[in-house]
Amino acid sequence: MFKLFLLSFPNLCEGIIGVLTLTGIGIYLNTYLNIPKYFIYILAVVLATIYVTTQELKIHNLGGNNVYDPNDLIFSAVGLFIGTMIIFLLQPTIRINKSQ
Repeated sequence: MFKLFLLSFPNLCEGIIGVLTLTGIGIYLNTYLNIPKYFIYILAVVLATIYVTTQELKIHNLGGNNVYDPNDLIFSAVGLFIGTMIIFLLQPTIRINKSQ
């Protein structure tokens, strides 16, 4: 169990960090586009899910040479879920002083 956790934990982190990073980029771009924040949150989750899932299913190797493991897919899904919960519970925003 410990070995399984150590080998699959990076996938959990990848799911969380992917959602948070895409949300941050979307929120920053939103200062210029004025899109509803929930649309940005949903778009970030969808894009992160597509990237992580297609990587785990070996459709692409953009993150490196990946080996298919069902446990990695499960940990990635849990990471995406945790990232989604963080986004929707905290509802992050960026405040930029536009007077400068």
